[in-house]
Amino acid sequence: MEARDVPLVLLVAPAGYGKTTLVADWAASDERRFAWIPADGDTPASTIAGLLELEQLAHPAVLVLDDAHALRDPDVLAALQEAAETMPAESQLVLSGRGEPGLAVGRLRAHRKLLELRTGELTMDVAEAATLLERVGLRLPDEDVDTLVERTEGWPAGLYLAALSVRAEPDVHAAVESFAGDDRLVAEYVRYEQLARLDAAQRAFLVRTSVLDTLTAPVCDAVLAREDSATALAAIAGAGAMLVGLDRCGESYRHHRLLGDLLRAELRRTEPALESELHQRASAWHERHGHDREAIRHALRGGDVDVAVRLLWSEAPGRIARAENDEVRLWLAEFSPDQIAARAPLALVAAASALAAGDGEQLERWTAAAARRLDGRRSGTRAMRDALAVLRAAGGREGVARMGEEAARARRSVREGGLWPAIARLLEGVAAHLSGRAGEARAPLAEGGRGGATAAPGIQALCLAQLVLVAVDDGDWDEAAVLAARARSQLTASGSAHDPTAALVFAASALVRAGRGLPEEARRDLRSSRRLLAELVDFMPWYQIETRLVLARAALLLGDLATAAGLISAAGSRMRNAPDAPTLRSWLAAAQAELRAETLASGDSYALTKAELRVLQLLPTHLSVPAIAGRLYVSPNTVKTHVRAVYRKLDASSRAEAVAHASAAGLLDDAQAA
Repeated sequence: MEARDVPLVLLVAPAGYGKTTLVADWAASDERRFAWIPADGDTPASTIAGLLELEQLAHPAVLVLDDAHALRDPDVLAALQEAAETMPAESQLVLSGRGEPGLAVGRLRAHRKLLELRTGELTMDVAEAATLLERVGLRLPDEDVDTLVERTEGWPAGLYLAALSVRAEPDVHAAVESFAGDDRLVAEYVRYEQLARLDAAQRAFLVRTSVLDTLTAPVCDAVLAREDSATALAAIAGAGAMLVGLDRCGESYRHHRLLGDLLRAELRRTEPALESELHQRASAWHERHGHDREAIRHALRGGDVDVAVRLLWSEAPGRIARAENDEVRLWLAEFSPDQIAARAPLALVAAASALAAGDGEQLERWTAAAARRLDGRRSGTRAMRDALAVLRAAGGREGVARMGEEAARARRSVREGGLWPAIARLLEGVAAHLSGRAGEARAPLAEGGRGGATAAPGIQALCLAQLVLVAVDDGDWDEAAVLAARARSQLTASGSAHDPTAALVFAASALVRAGRGLPEEARRDLRSSRRLLAELVDFMPWYQIETRLVLARAALLLGDLATAAGLISAAGSRMRNAPDAPTLRSWLAAAQAELRAETLASGDSYALTKAELRVLQLLPTHLSVPAIAGRLYVSPNTVKTHVRAVYRKLDASSRAEAVAHASAAGLLDDAQAA
């Protein structure tokens, strides 16, 4: 080792981390003399003193005490303490063990006279693991090596035992995927090297806390109905059990993954009736301390679905409103689809989560499920009925007028504050604007924005974006710029900028920035909006049409005719899903007219050559490539070359899409376009 001037070396890690192998390799490559003695609780002070005298006579030397954690005799520890502080130059004392050796090493650490190698330094990375596996005759694909490193957390003995276990299986990949701490070879090793060295009370402590992800004294006390968990944790960690420290204070731990697997299997085998009770206690403790996800998970695993549902319903709408939908989706993943469909609160949460994620299919599915549970009966709370009314309006499948009516009805019934009234006001304002009543849109949108400022920032941003479009239609670009800046700022502050439903906010910002001569910023917003728009799944028809038309208007202002043509075509093909939205039809007609005018003014028709334009005119027909070649008196390869160029210049990926974009851009003869 390079640190020859460090008098004390500590090697501290549980069994199986290669401490002895490391020292042996070190001794083989070091010219100094190594004096090596296995230590235990009965090692007398005279033995240590004798070794130290031997070392004095033949220095520089390295004195190695293995299993130093077993030393308890105060005289022995005092002798080691003195030796550590008075080692001659070039000589070193090495204490290797599964736990702390009981020395006061703070001063040595502060004066850089201590080298510590602990579990983290002795853990194998992926490359080292692959080498170990190959040495036992197991060559695995990279993804399987990654899996084993993850499952074993780089524990060398665990990797070796995993190799022995899976290499004999006919389907090695399947064996790797199913490898866990209850594997026979691992279980035998852990029982002998870890659990057998603990007393019965310590083993019971580990088994019963296996239901917990994080071990702290308060939660262990609550779950185990005891008051000395801090002492128990310290003793077990000090004994070298595979507990992973989560802080620098020794107050928070978790079980090593393989140990946790084994302990949970042991709990199910020896105390199956107790497992549910332990989970229920854990759920109650986490609920009292505001740890909602953990409380829900433990309630489910303890078989108390009703408690889990109550917790989720009380917490999820607020989380969704605060742009924390990813957390809600993790909670929902703890339930099966049948469990969600069978309970109105769960179905409502799933529907609200789908709305926030821009997933129209799931929004419709779970709203219908909630309605089946709540309609026609006096079941459910008022809050549930409020949520159902708003979510039905948000579906928007029956046109914007019906959406506005349902939103207004819901807004009159829902209580003030929170997610539901903000959504209702947004939908009411959007419906008024898109129905051609822009003057009636301002009040509900402004109210929704105010209500959502703290309770639902993503909804506030959407209200502001819609007000941007009202202002643009009125020709008030200064007001539009102020509103767009506020909407962008709210997205950033709330963490909503990556939500798919933020697509309209970026589209409105792109339009304003393009109109005010900020092309780079506008293009950046346009790209962001299109990326988010692509993540929407069968979302509200009006939203998809409106966003594409706003983006098309921005693209036209930027002179990006190809992008504008594609967006206009996509919006036009969806217009049948919003038959009662005259504002959208007006925007579409204006965008189509402007695109034709820009195309004619540019004179280059998207820089299509005359030959490419001739081929384009025949794409709406049913003629094959060879038939088109025959009609134009050119080779089929030439036609294919022209078709590829047309696709590229029109930003199309298929013949139908190229025709649609060309038609929207006015590049086809009227007869062909028809």
